[in-house]
Amino acid sequence: MLRTTTGAAPAYVEHGALDAAGLRRVVVVLSTVQIVSWGVLYYAFAALQSSITADTGWSAVAVTGAFSTAQLVSGIVGVRVGRRLDDVGPRRVMTGASLLAIPEVLAVALAPTLAVFYVGWILTGAAMAGTLYPAAFAALTRWGGPRRVRALTTLTLVAGLASTVFAPLAALLDDALGWRQAYLVLLGGLVVVTVPLHWWGLAHPWRPVHHDDPGTRHGATAGAVARSAPFVLLAAANALTALAVFAVVINLVPMLVEQGMSRNLAALALGLGGVGQVVGRLGYARFAAATSVTARGVVVLAGVAVTTAALALAPASSGLLIMIGMALGLARGVYTLVQATAVTDRWGPASYGALNGLLTAPALVAAAAAPFAGAVLAELLGSWAHAFLALAGVAALAAVLMAYATPRAART
Repeated sequence: MLRTTTGAAPAYVEHGALDAAGLRRVVVVLSTVQIVSWGVLYYAFAALQSSITADTGWSAVAVTGAFSTAQLVSGIVGVRVGRRLDDVGPRRVMTGASLLAIPEVLAVALAPTLAVFYVGWILTGAAMAGTLYPAAFAALTRWGGPRRVRALTTLTLVAGLASTVFAPLAALLDDALGWRQAYLVLLGGLVVVTVPLHWWGLAHPWRPVHHDDPGTRHGATAGAVARSAPFVLLAAANALTALAVFAVVINLVPMLVEQGMSRNLAALALGLGGVGQVVGRLGYARFAAATSVTARGVVVLAGVAVTTAALALAPASSGLLIMIGMALGLARGVYTLVQATAVTDRWGPASYGALNGLLTAPALVAAAAAPFAGAVLAELLGSWAHAFLALAGVAALAAVLMAYATPRAART
């Protein structure tokens, strides 16, 4: 621990943590770049997908498949990126990933064939691994010290605006210029905002992590932690949760339409789920302070399971279904922070980058497969309601695994 002074009052912070003013600056920088990175690399596709299909003649399945492939690549590359973050810090990694994203998005925008379109998205997936949440979480976990939960909460709250800003912006640009030019305009955000802010805004000291040293909490090496039963169970629980959550989110509108809700009202219900996420994240600090590591994971995953089942079993009342959807959004919002702090709460921040990269890789793969899995379940089981019940069972299994995903020394 290091002793530092902010104002007149001394405080004790973890080694490598920034003082309050330095942390605030980093939170502002990372929040800004996360909005732009998520907006350009992720949410713009949701707004432009139909135009891409109509303009090129490529099938919707093929176009969506390219985007899903990017998520798979992000999960795979993220394992290596996590170790690199521990070694050299977020400044070089995130700046490099932002620079790499520029020609990759350019390839997507100008792709003359479906094959080139896929190559562009595959390479963009590699850039996602170094620019989106996992990299930002690694930075705030180390630099935040005892203030990390508040810093992570602020980041996820602000970055949640990415869809609010960039989905309608991409749609407006599409209407005015077409999808290719829309991507080229949005690409300017990476050049003007993310690259310089990553390089100049993250210029803080970073002590390399030696993964073979017993530097994690309780004296275990990072390799030993990754091979332990609690870590494997935690990774499995995260993957199952990602499968359930993303399958529900992507397919919520058709499920609600099946329940008798109009398409516009169903879309509104999906949007109001984002309000639930904000409420959940705002209350996370108190929730974390009042619960143990195991309890909060189990409670949140059980909440995902119960609300997913409730959507399938509730009577066809629009008001009730919207309220349940917001409750599901609340659980999703809290879970983002449960996942972000899972490694630190159990094993400490020392090898966060490497361990979090290993932890999130299966979840990213599951999230990429989730839309397809949800559609397959609906077809096999005969309705979206039955598919949602099956997905509730997946989330319930994740809650059971989470109950055993904490090492004994960290359970209190």
